[in-house]
Amino acid sequence: MLIQRTVVIFGASGDLSSRLLLPGLGSLLAGTRATAVRIIGTGRTPLAADEWTGRVRTAFESHGEIGPVAAETLGTTQYVAGDPTDPGHLRALLELAGPAPVLYFSLPPAVTTAIVETLQRVELPEGTELAFEKPFGTDAASAAALNKLVASLVPEENVHRVDHFLGRTAVLNLIGLRFANRLFEPVWNAEHIESVEIVYDETLGLEGRAQYYDNAGALVDMIQSHLLLVLALLAMDAPATMDAVEVRSEMARALRSTRLYRGSAIEASRRARYTAGIADGRVVPSYAGEAGVDPARETETLAEVTVEVGTNRWAGVPFTLRSGKALGAARKEIVIKFKPLRHLPSGLHGGRDGETLRIGLNPGELSLSVPALGVDGPYTMGQVFLDATLPSSSVLPYGEVLNGILRGDPLLSVRGDVAERCWEIVEPVVAAWQADEVPLEEYEAGSDGPAEWQAAGEYAA
Repeated sequence: MLIQRTVVIFGASGDLSSRLLLPGLGSLLAGTRATAVRIIGTGRTPLAADEWTGRVRTAFESHGEIGPVAAETLGTTQYVAGDPTDPGHLRALLELAGPAPVLYFSLPPAVTTAIVETLQRVELPEGTELAFEKPFGTDAASAAALNKLVASLVPEENVHRVDHFLGRTAVLNLIGLRFANRLFEPVWNAEHIESVEIVYDETLGLEGRAQYYDNAGALVDMIQSHLLLVLALLAMDAPATMDAVEVRSEMARALRSTRLYRGSAIEASRRARYTAGIADGRVVPSYAGEAGVDPARETETLAEVTVEVGTNRWAGVPFTLRSGKALGAARKEIVIKFKPLRHLPSGLHGGRDGETLRIGLNPGELSLSVPALGVDGPYTMGQVFLDATLPSSSVLPYGEVLNGILRGDPLLSVRGDVAERCWEIVEPVVAAWQADEVPLEEYEAGSDGPAEWQAAGEYAA
């Protein structure tokens, strides 16, 4: 059971709150693990009480009928307009919230930092939890500075740096797939694995998010946060227990050992931007022509970075992280390619391709291709496929993360040093791209990426 708490949402009138945060909370309140939560929304935009309640109701209804727990939350919610950098406004919010509130910052890094600085002049109730949306800072230095500010307010175990990918059922299943599985864990290393790909390609284009996306791009939006955390779960060693300290320490160790493949940002990264085309049956204008986009920024909509994990388990194995928008297919998966056998008995014919394990991230699916005889003849080798659907949850990823925040459990939250380390890994790439050392290529919306990338036969489904 959850302890009943008050969540104060900064930036409550924004898109992220309505599109992801509130529906996630609604899915949690509809389940068996919840008790009512009080929500106080705040922002600079004035909202009438019925308008705010309507927004919350719509978000809750997006996940089905509103049950008694969600109805109780809906009946007590409030919205208070004001300047979040005004100490007086913050004190009023805290007084309204009561003991041990959760302060959720659904805001850009600069605004979040300004509020945290103001909170230094405000007495926080004991047990206050702070939750921050990504990106946490805009580079390693700003992330470290924000960490220092936050540490002066509350202890690290009361800080939740939100990455909803950690709440995805398919991502959480990686732990069970690896550490509760005799089949995979003994071969989960460089001796047996040839390469790993973590791919999150979307058919959607910009979808009106220029204000955020044109300042971030695919590298920061997806690879610097989401995909590096997936890599950490794939590459980490087994934790002694499933508590926050053990799991997050193993993830941190894996990321501390992660660096660009062969140490070169120029060789280890590629970037591209979509031109006009048709993706998933929709006409998509060129990214440079989208409303709110500054073409001079040369923001990439497709990014690829290859890294290596410098440990005995993984030395020499390339991990390729890729994400893009307006592509021909929504490919959201992890692909683990096992090394082929060094030798086949004489008389067997066909390829010696190793096994390939595909783990779908959305939806959660599992596909293992294994060599077998008789595909094209009794002594000819081929591939057969073993497919399964992974268990799903009625709670949305944001709901899973919020469940941890409300219970004061940071297991599914990003630790401060990890937030900094993720920036450190990609910063050489950011610098190389800003210096134009890596060309910005182009691909037609609805294609699989630049022609040169496709010609190499990469990323074939």
